[in-house]
Amino acid sequence: MLRLPIICFSLLVFVAVPQRAAAQDGKPDLSGFWQTLNTAAWDIQDHGASLGVPAGQGVVEGNEIPYQPWALARKNENFQNRRTADPETKCFQPGVPRITYMPYPFQIVQTADYVALLYEYIHTTRHIYVDGSPHPKGPINYWLMGDSRAHWEGTTLVVDVIHFTDQTWLDRAGNFHSDALHVVERYTPTGRDHMLYEATIEDLKVFTRPWKMSMPLYRRQERNLQLLDYECYMLLEEQRATAGTDAR
Repeated sequence: MLRLPIICFSLLVFVAVPQRAAAQDGKPDLSGFWQTLNTAAWDIQDHGASLGVPAGQGVVEGNEIPYQPWALARKNENFQNRRTADPETKCFQPGVPRITYMPYPFQIVQTADYVALLYEYIHTTRHIYVDGSPHPKGPINYWLMGDSRAHWEGTTLVVDVIHFTDQTWLDRAGNFHSDALHVVERYTPTGRDHMLYEATIEDLKVFTRPWKMSMPLYRRQERNLQLLDYECYMLLEEQRATAGTDAR
C-alpha cells in the first residue's frame, strides 16, 4: 500500500523553500534533493553479490580500513551477526556518514547561518551551523547523528562532526566505530547537478590512522519531487504484529 508523505510542520517550513534558491553571500547553491548511486549502504568496501545484496565497488580510498587488531576481529563478528546486530535493524538513526549513502533521497536547504539536511529515512534532520559557533561541550549522551559545525573553503562546505555514540555502524557489513568518532565531511559542487562527497574518519579507539571515503552525489531531477516517508519503527511494529498473528 502506498504511504503518503507524513511531514511535520517544522519540516514544512524548509520544504517550502524553492529548490534552487539564490546562493548565500556568493557561496555555491547546494539546495535541492540529492542521492547517491552506489552500494555503500550494504558495504563500503568492494564486495560481491549475495542474496539481497548487489555487488559493488567500494567507496573507501585504497579499499582498506585500518582497524586495530581487536577491532578487526569485532568487525568480522559483526558481519557474522549482521542480520540482527546491525543498529539499522532496530530502526536507529544511521549516524554520519552512513545516512548520506542510505538508499533514500535527502534535501539540502541552505541559509546564511546554517545548512539543513532533511532525510527521507525516518525523517532524520541535521542542522549544520555555519555561523562560527563552536561545538557544545561534551560528553553528550545518545546523539546518534553527532553535532555538526561548518565553514566554507572556497566552494567546498567543510563540516566537522563530533559527539557521537557507539550505537551506529558504517554499513550493513559490520564496519563500526566507537564514541570517539570524529568525521570531517566535504561537500564540493562539481557541476550544476553533481557534488563530490568526502568523509574523513578518525577514531583512535578503533582505527590505527584516519581514513577516507568519497562518492558523487546526484541532484534528483523529477518534477514536483518531495520527500516521502520511510517510518521504520512503524513498519517494524507492523511486521512484528503480522508475525504474531501468523504464529497464532
